[in-house]
Amino acid sequence: MGAYIIAITGASGSIYGIKLLRYFLESGHKVYLTITKEGKLILKDEVGYKWDGSEKVVEKKIKRDLNLPKANIYYNDEENLFSPISSGSSLVDAMIVIPCSMKTLSGIAHGYGNNLVERAADVMIKESRTLILVPRETPFNTIHLKNMLSLSEVGVKIIPPIPAFYSHPTNIDQIIDFVIGKILDSLGIENKLYKRWK
Repeated sequence: MGAYIIAITGASGSIYGIKLLRYFLESGHKVYLTITKEGKLILKDEVGYKWDGSEKVVEKKIKRDLNLPKANIYYNDEENLFSPISSGSSLVDAMIVIPCSMKTLSGIAHGYGNNLVERAADVMIKESRTLILVPRETPFNTIHLKNMLSLSEVGVKIIPPIPAFYSHPTNIDQIIDFVIGKILDSLGIENKLYKRWK
């Protein structure tokens, strides 16, 4: 089993992060999770999860809300720069920022390291490990696109949550699963979350 970092930031689409988190945990992977304060507000508004409190309390809430009592999850607050994932000596397979706000994308693109999300992403870049950003904004302006280009040029994968419709989805879950499936494909993780083009 692998070890992955998931970061949920303050952009609409926190359900994408939750779906990916659930997939990893149900598959037995270890997950290091961090959520920005704006991400928590949107998570509560869009999904209904109120994941506040100490790190251990949040871990318990996640296991309860996802009905995964034995999940291999470690939650760290965005201000906890003593977290293992803030160091390159902590071995993880990949990091996914999902959804990724333009504020976070800019911070990562410029090496700002203002919180745990940005610091962990900076570590992934400097250690040449897989970093995936799922930018959730529309339309993109020139600044957004330049930031994405600069990140792409150093090996960061940019996967906007843009679904395809050749599978004729009939509900929102199928549309979301397409995006999650494409992220898993990019990580080299076999999955059957969406119908592939034939």
